[in-house]
Amino acid sequence: MFTSHQLRHDCRLCHSAKLDKVLSLASTPPANELLVASGDVKAQEKFPLDLYFCTECYHLQLLDVVSPERLFNNYVYVSGTTPSFRQHFQQYASQIIKDYAVDIDSLIVDIGSNDGTLLSSFKDLGMRVQGVDPAIEISAKASANGIDTITAFFTSEIAQNIKESKGTAKIVLANNVFAHVDNLHGILEGVNILLDLDGIFVIEVSYLKDVIDKTLFDTIYHEHLDYHSVGPLRSFFKKNQFEVIDVVAIESHGGSIRVVAQKKNGKYRERPSVDSFVAREAASGLFLAETFRSFEHKINRLGHDLKKLISSVKAEGKTIAGYGLPAKATTLMHQFDIGSDAIDYVVDDSPLKQNLYSPGYGIKIVNSQVLKTDTPDYIIVLAWNFAEPIIKNLNWFLEDGGIIVVPLPEIKIVRK
Repeated sequence: MFTSHQLRHDCRLCHSAKLDKVLSLASTPPANELLVASGDVKAQEKFPLDLYFCTECYHLQLLDVVSPERLFNNYVYVSGTTPSFRQHFQQYASQIIKDYAVDIDSLIVDIGSNDGTLLSSFKDLGMRVQGVDPAIEISAKASANGIDTITAFFTSEIAQNIKESKGTAKIVLANNVFAHVDNLHGILEGVNILLDLDGIFVIEVSYLKDVIDKTLFDTIYHEHLDYHSVGPLRSFFKKNQFEVIDVVAIESHGGSIRVVAQKKNGKYRERPSVDSFVAREAASGLFLAETFRSFEHKINRLGHDLKKLISSVKAEGKTIAGYGLPAKATTLMHQFDIGSDAIDYVVDDSPLKQNLYSPGYGIKIVNSQVLKTDTPDYIIVLAWNFAEPIIKNLNWFLEDGGIIVVPLPEIKIVRK
């Protein structure tokens, strides 16, 4: 295992070496690598954020790979802190069980199970559940809360151990994980071992078409090695003895897809959605390198407008706080150089992040109650995908004359 960082030289999906660099964003530290003290920024490493397009299978990806142990062993993102995600997972579990007639007491395994929120929804519906997650503190908490979780990265060996102890799985999940893994072939090898002959493998990933259409460039960071579209995924699954049978668009993270696959020659027929998604991707230019080269112009235009707004606010002597520090905020802040000279502090609802400091800039992260004791003039919503509930909760701030800025998908200014 490499110590911190390495550069791969072939496509993660098809292993072709025909790779074309199409976009370079500002180098950043690992997006969730929060600091204990603001002064620690001086020693924090930054890594390139260069996107490469495979001219063989049309997959878009990072080739700079940061050690997964560094990224995930002390992970600070937990899905259960967000009400909208808890609701999404409840609907997710109900829909999958209904669509695929999953029997009570079937085994459901989640790769990258985080705090167990998704598996809890399946457990509440009468399923047996097993989580696998490398984050030491988060997985321990999940187990303590009744979601049996193996603290490890998912491998063929882990899959075999689960199969021997609990039997085959009717459903294997990888929710917002398939973009995080360098060895995707190894994941499918493990799934193939663990999955029942009539089982399904379900992934949710941020959708590349939405990233481009909505200029969601801040979803590009080192945890996200891959930027998925259905065409390359279908080819990848086929080469690994799986079949994509359904694709559904969902709203998570500004636009995602749920992809359902089965073992080759499984019991389910491919639904029309698969061909439909691939056709739209081709028509949108997702299989052309030039599409991603031109993406830089959209990013620069957005950056110019946002920096102009912030500069005018600071020139008036006004104060700005950030709301939420998701991983995507690291990319946004570094790409546009929005640092401690612009943002006075950041509030975040996750206790795991509070009283730490932002990657690369050392901005303090505090409890949202600080907004009432040290009220800023402006709040920029860095967790823009949750802008609607955040703005609703900040109605008091608007009533007091405060102004809220939502930077993406387009700059939106909210005032009373």
